[in-house]
Order: sequence, then structure tokens, then C-alpha cells
Amino acid sequence: MKASKIAYKPVGLALGAVSGMLAGAAFKQTWKMLGHDKDAPDATDEERDWREVLTAATLQGAIFAGVKAAVDRAGATATRRLTGAWPG
Repeated sequence: MKASKIAYKPVGLALGAVSGMLAGAAFKQTWKMLGHDKDAPDATDEERDWREVLTAATLQGAIFAGVKAAVDRAGATATRRLTGAWPG
């Protein structure tokens, strides 16, 4: 295994945690902006209908994937600038 890959592992883990927090905050704000005053429903929330549960899950998944990709890409780009090697 390349040294750059090994060195990037802790950075990647930290970026994963950061991206999860950012995505969670972004999703909460987006859910509120869409006019929902309650927290997003869980899949087993008996009081919410299918449409609301699936909409929330789809939106949350899209936001998490987008934020994770952006944070991972920014981390890899920064690593290349600092080390001259892509951490792939």
C-alpha cells in the first residue's frame, strides 16, 4: 500500500465525520425550508404517510451523498496540493 494512502486514512475518516455533520445540518435546514415544522420522519413513524417518509429519505440521501462527495473531493484536492500526490 502506498504511503500516501496510509497517511490519508485518518484525514479521510475525519472528513467523513465532518461531512456527516454538515450534511445533517443541511438536511435539517432544507426540511424546514420546505415548510415542515417537525423533524423529518423515521421510516417507522406511524403518524406520517408513505409520501412524507419516502420524500424525506430521498432528500436526505441526496444531500448526504452530495456533501460527502464535495468534502471528499476537496480533501483529495488539498492533499494533492500539499503532497503532490492524489490520495487514491
